[in-house]
Amino acid sequence: MVTIRWRRFRILPTLVVSLSILLACSSPATPESPAGPSIRLFFSPNGGGTEAIVSEIGHARTEVLVQAYSFTSAPIAKALLDARKRGLKITVILDKSQRTARYSSADFLRNSGIATYIDGKHAIAHNKIMIIDRECVITGSFNFTKAAEESNAENILVIRGNPDLTSKYIGNFDWHLRHSDAYQGRGD
Repeated sequence: MVTIRWRRFRILPTLVVSLSILLACSSPATPESPAGPSIRLFFSPNGGGTEAIVSEIGHARTEVLVQAYSFTSAPIAKALLDARKRGLKITVILDKSQRTARYSSADFLRNSGIATYIDGKHAIAHNKIMIIDRECVITGSFNFTKAAEESNAENILVIRGNPDLTSKYIGNFDWHLRHSDAYQGRGD
């Protein structure tokens, strides 16, 4: 009979959790085959972040919620428009700098019938998140811009299967939406 001294294995629970996270990151679920919690990670420049975001929006079924500090990415804006055309509810909250930014997608979104709001309550509304179908959270340093994909050192996490985390992001989104103003166009 073998006797194990468990005091030596106090690290075991930490190892199990770490291995679970590593497995989730190394074999991510895709929108077509959800297999429980998953995290996908992208780095830029040229790490496929824009493509991953466009793909997630393309698989959305009901709703896309967006908070962005800077939004100039034509592929992401087009994906949101395509989702709206498929009948999805799209809501976008942008930083107040997007009212006057030279290359903002704010006017494109608003003119496309997408509910677009300005969060002017803060010095900077620096969130960069998307919540898709109240099931998937996309977050990280990645601004929704061409420069974020091609020039900057950025990161994106695509998180699925964590309802508690998603619920907190939805609550934060709703809080910001309550104090944001509908975007009326340049100089509103």
